Amino acid sequence: MLQDNLQEIEKRVQAACDRAGRSRDEVTLIAVSKTKPITDLTEIYNAGVRDFGENKVQELTDKIEKMPKDIKWHMIGHLQRNKVKYIVDKVELIHSVDSFRLAEEINIQAKKKGIVVPILVEVNIAEEESKFGVSKEDAMELVKQIATLDGLTVKGLMSIAPYVVDSEENRPYFHKIKDLSVDISNENIDNVSMDILSMGMSGDFEVAIEEGATMVRVGTGIFGERNYNK
Repeated sequence: MLQDNLQEIEKRVQAACDRAGRSRDEVTLIAVSKTKPITDLTEIYNAGVRDFGENKVQELTDKIEKMPKDIKWHMIGHLQRNKVKYIVDKVELIHSVDSFRLAEEINIQAKKKGIVVPILVEVNIAEEESKFGVSKEDAMELVKQIATLDGLTVKGLMSIAPYVVDSEENRPYFHKIKDLSVDISNENIDNVSMDILSMGMSGDFEVAIEEGATMVRVGTGIFGERNYNK
């Protein structure tokens, strides 16, 4: 069942890459497994997926303990500073860095572990009050500030577009994020690359790929609707 969902998503990712004239290996599909049981994750793992995304630190650390060691874990939810120490050496990438204070804490914890942590700066591109992220106008300055910390490295940008029925409505937002990444890249800031654009979810990932996403975060499309009442 879940494998069928995954195959369908894979087809759509490939088709979007084809339309954009991009190679399929330019786009990483992250299976967003929040609230889902280990049995579901195992099924998707057995189908070949190795990138999984979680929103909450406790759930992430629990699942890391129970799942195979070759999984690349992505922290995609809002990260509180007091939780950084639990995941800093366990994740492939932290997608949701939206303040210098959070970056400073990641830097402190990274130094304790003797590692350099790859992060993305989260941009609230539609300036929605309900969403985390730095504004487009402040993103460049935040990237420059974070770049001075040697315990982490800025790999790109992440954004969560508005919830829409017609995914085309989000195309301008994805386009803006791509433009912003080009502007930042052109500054040639030490310790900063704009190799990763994490944007697009179950409802709009195809448009995101067409606009330059290198990582798409698909949960419902793979695992089905979530039950938050458990």
